[in-house]
Amino acid sequence: MKAILADDHALFRDGFVLLLQQHEPDMQCRVADTFDDALACLQGDPDVDLLMLDLNMPGMLGARSVQAVQEAHPGLPVVILSGEERASQMEALLAAGASGYIPKSSSAPVMISAIRLVLAGGVYVPPQMMTGARSTPRVQLPDTAMHLTGRQLDVLRLLAQGRSNKLICRELDMSEGTLKTHINAIYRVLNVINRTEAALEAKRLGLVD
Repeated sequence: MKAILADDHALFRDGFVLLLQQHEPDMQCRVADTFDDALACLQGDPDVDLLMLDLNMPGMLGARSVQAVQEAHPGLPVVILSGEERASQMEALLAAGASGYIPKSSSAPVMISAIRLVLAGGVYVPPQMMTGARSTPRVQLPDTAMHLTGRQLDVLRLLAQGRSNKLICRELDMSEGTLKTHINAIYRVLNVINRTEAALEAKRLGLVD
């Protein structure tokens, strides 16, 4: 298993790598200190299983950077690590296609659990989002620890209605690249491989009418 951790704070970066090595000894973790360096690492090793990005480092442009990674590397899980805990910020990054947002104030067990959830195909939504004034609704699926954001639920409902990508983009006012990242996240969470399976599973779980 391979991962890339990009963070310009050496103390946090080195400490987090050590934490990963202690709990995930089979993981090889490369490090970078800028967003551009992280992209260079990805170009040099396309078999990376996880990309972890600091929100406030040189070259990082928030949701725009997440979208750029998803468009260049479809399906690659991206986790945001940040000291910022604004619900609106978290919402924007998850909506852009991030598979998780881990506040740096989280305990070590929470961080490791979040990473394992994302590697298993889930989406980690921090508790802070559930108490924020603009928090995104979260649905806990039966018998799983995986979650969908409110934006992903909107996409899922329209998928279940048989809408095309073009119509969904128009109705939800999003780009096709952003839509594809949401659809990929939905497939991972529901453990399906196409729209038909996603619609059937969503109906079975009661997520759509």
